[in-house]
Amino acid sequence: MKAFLLALPLLGIAAPVAAETILAGNLIADAASEPMGPATIVVEDGRIVSITAGIDRTATGADVIDLSDKTVLPGLIDMHVHLTGDPGGDFWKEATEPTEWGVVVGAKNARKTVKAGFTTVRDVGSAQETAFVLRRGTAEGLIEGPRILASGPPLSIIGGHGDVSGFTPEVNLVLDPGFTCTGAVQCAAKVRLASQNGSDLIKITATGGVLSQQGRGLGAHFTDEEMTAIADTAHSLGLKVAAHAHGARGVEAAAAAGIDSIEHGTFADEQALEVMKEKGTYLVPTLLAFRGVSEGLGKGIYTPVVEDKIRMTLSEVGKAVGIAKRLGVPIAFGTDAGVFAHGRNAEEFQMMVDAGLTPREALASATTVAARLLDMEGEVGRIAPGFSADIIAVEGNPLEDATTLQHVDWVMVRGVVME
Repeated sequence: MKAFLLALPLLGIAAPVAAETILAGNLIADAASEPMGPATIVVEDGRIVSITAGIDRTATGADVIDLSDKTVLPGLIDMHVHLTGDPGGDFWKEATEPTEWGVVVGAKNARKTVKAGFTTVRDVGSAQETAFVLRRGTAEGLIEGPRILASGPPLSIIGGHGDVSGFTPEVNLVLDPGFTCTGAVQCAAKVRLASQNGSDLIKITATGGVLSQQGRGLGAHFTDEEMTAIADTAHSLGLKVAAHAHGARGVEAAAAAGIDSIEHGTFADEQALEVMKEKGTYLVPTLLAFRGVSEGLGKGIYTPVVEDKIRMTLSEVGKAVGIAKRLGVPIAFGTDAGVFAHGRNAEEFQMMVDAGLTPREALASATTVAARLLDMEGEVGRIAPGFSADIIAVEGNPLEDATTLQHVDWVMVRGVVME
């Protein structure tokens, strides 16, 4: 342990101290509240223990952090990232790179993500074990990064989005991730396998996808019986289910089956969103993903199959957000970082505002709303006594200008300052 603590400065990670006092120039403790002005926050052993109005410059402790010229607010939550991947259309890397390389890439991206102000992320698709290793690495302070909840490999139909395709049958077989399923019984078994292997949640690909070589559109993949079995089994194990879904009827079927969140929801119409409202299903729009992939069009990055699917989506991006807001469907923040460069995540806020949310609603989507979807509303998403000390600082007021969140000046995760 002594050797580990001595090594922390070499890794660029600040060791937690017994007590820290943060002097905040303007505190936004909760997206639902008005800024409270100057405040003093005391952190001990990684948790917030007290908040008092005004800046107490007489405070003593192991460390006093002066953010008296900053707006201080809760750390941000991104509900849809892929830390172990970087953007590009080179799908053949699945056959040429070892899965272990994803941990190296993920360590780089974890640091970029946390420096951008995202102190909790949900990794919803990776090779087996890679995101789980990153999860442990950030939790134990061995690498800089956010708190990670990870699904591991997504469940998919054979040959669908999430499965391996585009190679010869022999290569596809070798690269099989082991989480395809057919029929309710087999799909339930795969959920149990994911749980056994350490998944924090279950990710499924309920419809076709944009960036896979599976070129048969973006409609529904799983049957109603299969998705119901997945949802029921996951819930029996205390796990939630996130469904990648683009086509309207696939979105509707996933929500009707009891899936907890719809990721993307690109073509979700009023009928689909009415079912989501009825079932309490969250929408995670990932608007930035579409901006990111559109930037690569016509540059030889993507295959023709993928380019055609990208173009199918571009006129629809953001439409579901406005309908969801009107119907009262909860909207949680997620970006799909990995299909664009990690660290850009906060660009999503202004895109959400452009789609119809207020800056306050956009901030809530990445704090209190996301925390509720994670079942962590007593742990993260607010600055309050007893909560994890996940805190960031910016210039300006993000309740008025969502773009301020694109420039984060200071980050603390679980009481540890990210240097």
